[in-house]
Amino acid sequence: MKIIILGAGQVGGSLAENLVGEDSDITIVDSDRAALAELKDKLDLRAVHGHASHPQVLLDAGADDADLVIAVTNSDEINMAACHVAYSLYKVPTKIARIRNDDYLRVAKHLFHSKKACFKDDKKLEKKDPAAGFVIDELISPETLVTGYIRRLVDYPGALQVLQFANKKVSLVAVRAYYGGPLVGHALSALREHMPNIDARVAAIFRQGRPVRPQGTTIIEADDEVFFVAATGHIRAVMGELQKLENHYKRIMIVGGGNIGAGLAKQLEESHQVKLIERNQKRAEALSQELTDATVFVGDGADHELLSEEHIEQTDLFIAVTNDDEANIMSSMLAKRMGAKKVMVLIQRSVYADLMEDTNIDITISPQQITISALLSHVRRGDISNVYSLRRGAAEAIEAIANGDSMTSKVVGRRIMDIKLPPGATIGAIVRDNDVLIAHDKTEIKTGDHVILFLIDKKHIGDIERLFSPSAFFL
Repeated sequence: MKIIILGAGQVGGSLAENLVGEDSDITIVDSDRAALAELKDKLDLRAVHGHASHPQVLLDAGADDADLVIAVTNSDEINMAACHVAYSLYKVPTKIARIRNDDYLRVAKHLFHSKKACFKDDKKLEKKDPAAGFVIDELISPETLVTGYIRRLVDYPGALQVLQFANKKVSLVAVRAYYGGPLVGHALSALREHMPNIDARVAAIFRQGRPVRPQGTTIIEADDEVFFVAATGHIRAVMGELQKLENHYKRIMIVGGGNIGAGLAKQLEESHQVKLIERNQKRAEALSQELTDATVFVGDGADHELLSEEHIEQTDLFIAVTNDDEANIMSSMLAKRMGAKKVMVLIQRSVYADLMEDTNIDITISPQQITISALLSHVRRGDISNVYSLRRGAAEAIEAIANGDSMTSKVVGRRIMDIKLPPGATIGAIVRDNDVLIAHDKTEIKTGDHVILFLIDKKHIGDIERLFSPSAFFL
């Protein structure tokens, strides 16, 4: 696959790093020579200097025979224009644009859905189609993705990650095992004895940062990071086996009134007691008009006096989501020291995320990794419909669709025990129509199944892609 990434910032650079070495031809474009030089020094890719939406720059990058253009510059306008030029002049088949502005998103999504509605019986768009000029195939909104990611963590207190597949029917959840969890100190085989009416599968265990192969005889130890797969409705029950279940959050304080903070407050204010702190007075005033039940304060999230006055010690969850990493870290550490029960912090720079591992910060959130997960879903080959990048890009959770039959597919009609999975790969669950089937050795995969896999080492992603690619005889 020939991929052009427009934008060498944190998302573009991280995406390139994820894709290099996966048998793809990667070209990255940016107007910042220093950023390009830094990427070229550490990655095997082609770099083109210039304005991302300029026709000649796109041609120099190879747009005339590219399979995919991913526009992730810091400008919505450039991203949209680049996709338009890539299609209009060079007929690039797939164009993805990152769009942040709410107004652009509303208009683009309307046209996006209008365009889809205009396809009937696989016929081409009619000339009079009002959306025919809209040439972006997929829209990526980092703020929307991050807001949804945090909301799932709010809904499941104690979870480190909650990833959903197959229209939310099944979830992959990461939790820290603590003393007091019934399964801690026992073998995985005891999970069935503890919960005879609930089926779940441990897909991966990380102990002191290293993977441990989950088998029936594997003993869960305190402080293990455990990834398990279960029907979404059973998440809380399985979590209760690995740690003492936390009460649902009631009092939530959010620092930062940008798109993420405002979006969270809107989603949570009806069911939680929400306080939002925003430094900019005009923005705070606007938010106070938009929000109905949340309380908005003008101030600094790291203001000791303000936190004390608002009884931070009674706060169940403190979430720092400003655009400033240092401000997020400082306010979260202060809130934790002053008695906030749990703190989440949004961190853009990966070097800061590494430093947070040895602090009292409970959960760090990387918008880059969340955005990259959405992008990878469109990059992966084979019949792969959903991808999550995990453990800073080292591992992946994948939803693949089994197509074909026993003659054309390497998985259809075969039991899981007979499928040759790459090292470190685990099939956790299968979604068949509306049924969630937790994977067992004798489970047979049928055509149309959505298969949920965990891959400890993403260097084997090519093997998974080939495994779920039907032969050329499949129609």
